[in-house]
Amino acid sequence: MRGITRLAAGRGGVRARLGGRLDAGVARLGDSGLRTGLRWKLSAAIALVGALVAVALSLVVHNAARVSMLDNARNLADERIQIAQRDLADVQIAQHTFDLSNRANFANVKIDDPNLPAELRAKVDAGRRATYVADSPGGTPDIWAAVPLADGHVLSLHTGLTERSTDILNDLDQALVIGSIAVVLGGSALGVLIGGQLSGRLRKAAAAANRVAKGETDVRVREAIGGVVRDETDDLARAVDAMADALRQRLEAERRVTADIAHELRTPVTGLLTAAELLPPGRPTELVLDRAKAMRTLVEDVLEVARLDGASERAELQDIMLGEFVARRVAAKDPDILMRVVHESEVTTDPRRLERVLFNLLANAARHGRPPVEVTVEGRVIRVRDHGPGFPEDLLAEGPSRFRTGSKDRAGRGHGLGLTIAAGQARVLGARLTFRNVRPPGAPEHVPAEGAVAVLWLPEHAPTNTGSYPMLPLPSEG
Repeated sequence: MRGITRLAAGRGGVRARLGGRLDAGVARLGDSGLRTGLRWKLSAAIALVGALVAVALSLVVHNAARVSMLDNARNLADERIQIAQRDLADVQIAQHTFDLSNRANFANVKIDDPNLPAELRAKVDAGRRATYVADSPGGTPDIWAAVPLADGHVLSLHTGLTERSTDILNDLDQALVIGSIAVVLGGSALGVLIGGQLSGRLRKAAAAANRVAKGETDVRVREAIGGVVRDETDDLARAVDAMADALRQRLEAERRVTADIAHELRTPVTGLLTAAELLPPGRPTELVLDRAKAMRTLVEDVLEVARLDGASERAELQDIMLGEFVARRVAAKDPDILMRVVHESEVTTDPRRLERVLFNLLANAARHGRPPVEVTVEGRVIRVRDHGPGFPEDLLAEGPSRFRTGSKDRAGRGHGLGLTIAAGQARVLGARLTFRNVRPPGAPEHVPAEGAVAVLWLPEHAPTNTGSYPMLPLPSEG
């Protein structure tokens, strides 16, 4: 029997590893990366890079254009100051005067202008003809040109950028702003498109991997994501498929070994039980019979778990009145159990498997909980509650597991197969079996539970998707 325990426990470990690895992969695919919007993150990244590039290029183009215009303006001012210098020489020869106020050719030209920038005056005092650009309070640059005269005076020209140059620079800035906005919007649209395709493929891969983790053996992640493009998501899909296939093959091999061993042990265990019944009455005989019956129950449970895990079980569907059905079984099981039918409902299910689930839940409540045990039927929902210390936290987090009987709070008797079989039979019925603990309203998690509640949710429609098939109506019970 230890051999069966080790094989079944090992098989449970493989299943746990399979579910754990696939669930971890699904979590990595389905949580933060996808649910926080991969497409929007990629779009924001592309838009940010595009905006930085657009701003950098705009600054470079703007500065280059401004420098070019200022160079042209300085060259023009230099040419004008040379012309003014020659004209001044002609005027001095003709009129012997420095009065240029009435000559149109010398607009903005002054001699010894008091507003001449100090940097430009220093260059002129050194005997050089020079130009200078100064920032004016209005933001428009001032263009200065100056040249020393032979008599120690300074001839200077003060102008600014022409309106045409200013308009061209403003138009250029406007075009750069519009172009930058277009680049950002185009980059965002491209990011949404690329991110949407990648996000869609990852979502399909996550959904397919989740289906594999739930036991759908015919699902392939690579086929689920589809598409023509071959990228890293294809590598991920192939890796998940290969991992699932390898673990599934190992799981199936161990399941077959466990089922074969349990099946082969049925005959000797039955013979042992028969031989024990032939022993003379007495305490030793009772002990042998008790252990032989426990061994037979364990072999039958292990064999049933192996069949349920093989995904070959099918429900034989019949129409029953759920409240009446449950009340009859509970009364036959233990009259002390409190039974209540809140709302009667007709359901299509397998009575034998439903009875197996119900009896296992009642046995678990009787073994690990404390009375009173309450059973409530409301529509298609069956609730079984005890008033014990509650389910262990690992069962609430991971679900039933074979050969794990619970925490130290509970009695620890049994092999941990009852709830595993109940969950497997519920899966065949297309039902959902959940577990929770009852705590005082508003009490924190560390407060001890006041009972355990197992809830069986029967499907609204017949579970034909599990391969089940209808049978003749259930005969009425006397």
